[in-house]
Amino acid sequence: MITKKRVSKLLLGLITVVLFLIVLFPFFIVIINSAKSSLEIITNPIALPARWGQLIDNIANIWTNPSINYASSVYASTIITVLSLLFISVFSAMAAWVLVRTKTKLSSFIFLIFISGLVIPFQVVMFPLVSLFRIIGNNLNIQLLRSYQGMIFAYIGFGAPLAVFMFHGFIKSIPYELEEAALIDGCSKPRIFFSIIMPILKPIFVTICILNAIWIWNDFLLPSLILGIGQPLQTIPLAISAFAGSFVKQWDLIMTAALMAAAPIIIGFLFGQKHIIKGMVSGSIK
Repeated sequence: MITKKRVSKLLLGLITVVLFLIVLFPFFIVIINSAKSSLEIITNPIALPARWGQLIDNIANIWTNPSINYASSVYASTIITVLSLLFISVFSAMAAWVLVRTKTKLSSFIFLIFISGLVIPFQVVMFPLVSLFRIIGNNLNIQLLRSYQGMIFAYIGFGAPLAVFMFHGFIKSIPYELEEAALIDGCSKPRIFFSIIMPILKPIFVTICILNAIWIWNDFLLPSLILGIGQPLQTIPLAISAFAGSFVKQWDLIMTAALMAAAPIIIGFLFGQKHIIKGMVSGSIK
């Protein structure tokens, strides 16, 4: 029995290492190829770079390239991501709190509407979404296409279902007696939420923010539909796509720009992974 357990643990450890290497391999390819020229990448993409200093040259080339204005795309991605995360997390938490504390058939129906957003593929609604944005913009004189507000509004709509679902499951575990005591002390509903409920929801807030940040920061399809490719306002994925032309692909700049785009998300994930696991576990148990 002891031998079988040792063999099972060894086999499990071997499988874990193999899976880890498989997952890590694409990132390894991006790192080594970001320090090469296009010729080196085409010649031998899996070889180590001859000169790691080429990475600095590629980064400088990207920042000074006038055709894409990478600094502007970083600013746009930051604004869109930060504001989208703020609205998704706060509004979803408020909605979930009201739905949990309001015991009516209407609240249950609204919660089911939110959950239905998790099972509808984005590809089904992407073209109707663009048409709807154009109609709303023309009728209400609001610029939803080629604008920050259009991107943020779309991300709130697509990010809210999962956020409401996770907040809803966690809030149900919070004793209602806390809110009753606050009401007796004279607290208003907004103060109860922001002073009592919100601090308790910190693990879920961090989980929601990091999961949505990974998606929003790296998203290409939705910005390409709403902002368009080659427009003055563009996110980082759209800027990276400018290096891939119809006839020439600048693989060195593509790899370097992809590494630069992934670095902030990876760092944020490493710092927040403890809260992600805690939020997931708390939401599943409670």
